[in-house]
Amino acid sequence: MNLIQAIIIAIIEGITEFLPISSTAHMKFANPLIGVQSTAFSDLYEIVIQLAAILSVVVLYYRQFFDFKKIGFYIKLVIALIPAIIAGVLLKKHIDALLDNILFIAVVMIAGGLILLFIDKLFTKPRIHAQDEVTNKNAFIIGCYQVLSILFPGLSRSAATIIGGLAVKLDRRTAAEFSFFLAVPTMLAASVKSCWDVHKTNPEVFVKDNMSLLAIGSLVAFGVSLLAIRFFITYLQRHGFRLFGYYRILAGTVIIFLVWKGIIHQ
Repeated sequence: MNLIQAIIIAIIEGITEFLPISSTAHMKFANPLIGVQSTAFSDLYEIVIQLAAILSVVVLYYRQFFDFKKIGFYIKLVIALIPAIIAGVLLKKHIDALLDNILFIAVVMIAGGLILLFIDKLFTKPRIHAQDEVTNKNAFIIGCYQVLSILFPGLSRSAATIIGGLAVKLDRRTAAEFSFFLAVPTMLAASVKSCWDVHKTNPEVFVKDNMSLLAIGSLVAFGVSLLAIRFFITYLQRHGFRLFGYYRILAGTVIIFLVWKGIIHQ
């Protein structure tokens, strides 16, 4: 991976991390198109820049994250994180195999798009309009929805958790913000585990040039995400999910076509 490739992937991550269109899918699709081969470093890079993008949430919502008087906020995040940790530990081999299956990810993209076309009509009577109203039970259920994005790469962690929030009667904004908040401990745990695994099996990855690329990519993903979050919250409140559904269907279809033509190889 060279500098230009690293920046392109970071921009893609920053734009797509908080939209319900799957940042993982977009990075997996982009890699072969721009000549990035799957290596221990490229896999680590994708995980760590996701954490960098998600840290933009801490900056934008710093009052929420650093209000230590509201211990319930942190408890809810821990409760919501538990299902993902269990799934990640028990199903690592399954997850790793699917992450390398571009055709499967493309099919999940399309299926997720079809779901988003109808989400706005399915959840029309929210009862929870603020983070303080989210219960521990709500948090756990949303965490269970997050597991779906682990089992089905390409579904989108953001989409799964927002839908989980809507299912327990959160309004769009509150569901999206809880999804953002949950992303922080989720990706922190994933990044720490990924770094540890790579350190054990491929310690040569942690060389100066690779760390420089990782630092630059993290900064780019962080900066782009700051803009993407603002856009998504505003757009979601005004227009809902339908456009994202159409986009997912189109993107998934294009990738299947490219795989069929041999332009992208499995």
